[in-house]
Amino acid sequence: MDARPDERFTMASERTFLAWIRTALGLLVAGVAVIHIVPDFSTIHIRSALGFALVALGCLAALGGYRRWVAVDRAMRTGSDMPGSAHLLIVTTVVTAVGVATLTAILVDLATS
Repeated sequence: MDARPDERFTMASERTFLAWIRTALGLLVAGVAVIHIVPDFSTIHIRSALGFALVALGCLAALGGYRRWVAVDRAMRTGSDMPGSAHLLIVTTVVTAVGVATLTAILVDLATS
């Protein structure tokens, strides 16, 4: 059974997808900024690792948002259960890890200066 879902739910799903895209763009910009805009922060290796992690997470967020939108759309059209959202744990874990690494780098910089 492939029914047409209520437009309100379709639009809500699209808004959620767009929120994932905004998050992905923010992560991409943050990754580039860490590498290129704050050259005095820590070492080039630390900046590169943090920037790489943020850009990779931005890519993951964009792909995960799209996959979720497709799965929710399919569930609404077929009347099946709504999908889970496992990539939320991944995004949360990586953002937390980048935050802890950044705090560590800040503390190391403060201790050595």
